[in-house]
Amino acid sequence: MEELLLSRIQFAANISFHILFPTITIALGWVLLFFKLRFNATSDDRWMAAYRFWVKIFALSFGLGVVSGITMSFQFGTNWPGFMETVGNVAGPLLAYEVLTAFFLEAAFLGIMLFGTRRVPNWLHTLATFLVAFGTTVSAFWILVLNSWMHTPAGFELRDGVVHATDWMAIIFNPSMPYRLAHMLLASGLTVAFLITGVSAYRRLVGDRSKGARLSLRTGLWMAAILIPAQIYAGDLHGLNTLEHQPQKVAAMEGNWTTGPNTPLLLFALPDEENRENRFEIGVPSGASLILKHDPAGVVPGLNDFYAEDGTALHPPVAPVFWSFRIMVGTGVLMLLVSWGTLIAMRRSGGLDGLNRWVLRALVAMTFSGWVATLAGWYTTEIGRQPWLVQGVLTTEAAVADVPAGMVATTLAAYLVVYALLLVAYVTVIFRLAYKSSEPDRRPHSGAAPVAFLPAELHDDPVWRSGRLAAAGLCRPDGPVHSRLCHSGRF
Repeated sequence: MEELLLSRIQFAANISFHILFPTITIALGWVLLFFKLRFNATSDDRWMAAYRFWVKIFALSFGLGVVSGITMSFQFGTNWPGFMETVGNVAGPLLAYEVLTAFFLEAAFLGIMLFGTRRVPNWLHTLATFLVAFGTTVSAFWILVLNSWMHTPAGFELRDGVVHATDWMAIIFNPSMPYRLAHMLLASGLTVAFLITGVSAYRRLVGDRSKGARLSLRTGLWMAAILIPAQIYAGDLHGLNTLEHQPQKVAAMEGNWTTGPNTPLLLFALPDEENRENRFEIGVPSGASLILKHDPAGVVPGLNDFYAEDGTALHPPVAPVFWSFRIMVGTGVLMLLVSWGTLIAMRRSGGLDGLNRWVLRALVAMTFSGWVATLAGWYTTEIGRQPWLVQGVLTTEAAVADVPAGMVATTLAAYLVVYALLLVAYVTVIFRLAYKSSEPDRRPHSGAAPVAFLPAELHDDPVWRSGRLAAAGLCRPDGPVHSRLCHSGRF
């Protein structure tokens, strides 16, 4: 049991660190494509300025996601050999499909996307951005197909204790896949929306008044305000699907012990598994029945129904599932209040310039709220599947490797140290990039008399004629072209 617990914690640490970065790249790729298409349509350089800043964040997130994903996949062999031995005939091809259809696509066009702005035709650079964004979504599709199949397995048969595929369409489009895919893609969109909003608010706090920062902040706010209601609706559908296929998980999420009608929605409780009850309950009468059955008198399953004859619990650990679910929901409600509240404040105060510093600080505090909600939801889903690794097919205990507990503990400690350092470095680099991007707006004037018009000697200069004064370093307070032409933002 000690080896099992340590191996579970180690895999949880690896997947928790890994999931942070795909959650960003999945949606950020499409945001970058939006910025690029708007630039192509309007020739407004502020869209390209937003693209150039956020493509750096995409590259950083993509790199960490790839590295942490490789580390995580090794653990299938080192810590969980029973998984591939039992379900490898399904899991192996699904992971291979992800590599063949998504990873190769991303790897082939990522370089063009990152470094090809002035080296390839504009249409090719736009196409590369689209293909990278498409590749990240295809990758998410295959990973969620496998994860969903582990929760609601279908299209297979057991032969001598080994899973064999019989219907690949049933495997891919298993009962929970559409709901998990939608829920995860919306979670990625919200994570990116608040990341863009928080970093852009930080740029304004440190003095960045560039049009690119203003546009990014507005884009992030509207993304958040639109996506959070959609996520609430998708989450409700996902919950109803889970109630149908994994009622014990829903019972743990609700902290409900006795099957019956008029089940309250618990806002706070301390689940006591030993005595099969909750302490200090605070709830909304009939709330859980109304949400899950759309009827105040609806019957909600209770945890007491999921015990073997010898008293062994056949339901997941209640407290972790109960509390992680509430953290996820609470963070979602906070996202709704902050995004809608900020848009209302903008409308009343006349736009972004009317937002006071406290509103901007609140947005900065919400920068990584998407991570909190995603991890809480992931823990709800994965802990809620216990004691099964593949629901009804393979238990977690049966799949773990016979590795000494001391060895697992040592590698776990090493992983945690490295991941903590990388996470601090990642967050630091993001805000450092944001701070550096605002330096031109904070740079003091050199005192030299500004040139009112473009110097005559530059009229025929190829840099001037190409419209790339800013790229050449000419449009700056201490440069040779400090004029109202530069201040107009068109160069």
